[in-house]
Amino acid sequence: MAPETLKTTCCIVGGGPAGMMLGLLLARRGVEVTVLEKHGDFFRDFRGDTVHPSTLEVLKELGLLTEFLSLPHQEIPSLGVIIGGSFFEVADFSHVPATCKFVALMPQWDFLNFVASHAKKLPAFRLLMEHEVTDLMKDSGRIKGVVARYEGGEVEIRADLVVSCDGRHSITRREAGLEVIEHGVPIDVLWFRISRMPDESEQVLGNVNYGKALILINRSDYFQAGLIIAKGSFEQIKAEGFDAFRAGIRQIAPYLGDRVNELETWGQVKILTVQINRLRQWHRPGFLCIGDAAHAMSPAGGVGINLAIQDAIATANLLAEPLLGECVREKDLAAVQRRRELPTRLTQGVQMLAHRGLARVFEKPGPLEAPWQVKVATRIPGIQRAVGYAVGMGVRPEHLRKEPQAKDRRSSVATATCWGLGLVFAVGLVGWAALRARKAMG
Repeated sequence: MAPETLKTTCCIVGGGPAGMMLGLLLARRGVEVTVLEKHGDFFRDFRGDTVHPSTLEVLKELGLLTEFLSLPHQEIPSLGVIIGGSFFEVADFSHVPATCKFVALMPQWDFLNFVASHAKKLPAFRLLMEHEVTDLMKDSGRIKGVVARYEGGEVEIRADLVVSCDGRHSITRREAGLEVIEHGVPIDVLWFRISRMPDESEQVLGNVNYGKALILINRSDYFQAGLIIAKGSFEQIKAEGFDAFRAGIRQIAPYLGDRVNELETWGQVKILTVQINRLRQWHRPGFLCIGDAAHAMSPAGGVGINLAIQDAIATANLLAEPLLGECVREKDLAAVQRRRELPTRLTQGVQMLAHRGLARVFEKPGPLEAPWQVKVATRIPGIQRAVGYAVGMGVRPEHLRKEPQAKDRRSSVATATCWGLGLVFAVGLVGWAALRARKAMG
């Protein structure tokens, strides 16, 4: 039987944050767009839940912010870390240049369902669930569409442009033959759930002690917890036994108490193999990668979802008119990479600094005492605001409106400088504390 054939102007592969936001924005401009999602719903646990002020500002520009904030969520005006037994405020969002001066914590499936519900109201938008892309359609060196599997059969979707948003293990990126530059990462993350008491702090970003680092993300009545481990050490952790695993969590975060006993089997623990990579070139004729398909980010700073959405906004700004004119040239696609490569490289560079700092934590399994240098550094006037800007807004935050190019360049340089200085301090703090404590203990 011949495969079913569909036609669209822009085919977006992957219904994650980048894909759904790009589909919404292009459809609002009148571009016929089809989004393909291989799963039957958006429910995936252990995804990024942090919606930063930069993303919330875009929702305001779309006229959707009030409705979005009516959904169940938590608002985090500042973030801190417990080093040893001492709490340090790291980031203050109360002065970011945005309407929402907080990070919103919301399960990613709720965010995606919200975006999808508004996109579906637009006549130019089409969402096809349970359509798994297996191949690209090529003609004379140009990508002409995709082949997808649906209900045991095949569907061909022909398009003027295919945008790959199918994540760090992108099939379409592989089929396009784009070169991936890998950066070594010394950590992985074990994700699991543990219940949360109503009176527990919402500000704690992480707990660092006894050669371990534990992230706790507030989901109202439970924590989405992430235990940072040395890369490749999960099998050793399992060999030591589940009792030792629970005891290690209780040791680093004693206030969790007997709640660690909620963890009963390894089936409750999921491993995230942390990667940092980027494409040397994000595009080919008729094809573009954005989000994790173009640059896999680590969980450090929780910026991955927001960087992907910024990619989508820039892509819509730059490509809507060429798509409407049915004339997307490769130089148009290259413009997207030029626009978003600086934020990618700076963000990944700082994340790699964070990883080196975290790797030092594993070198000393004993109790950690926060050194006086960290206490002094966190009292530098304005440092928490700088880190809050770095995490909350990022490098070159995108808007639906276009600003004059000359002004944009000057703004980008200033933003990058502030962002880099602030986030270098934030992600280096843990590593510095661990290194100082290790030297002090000989």
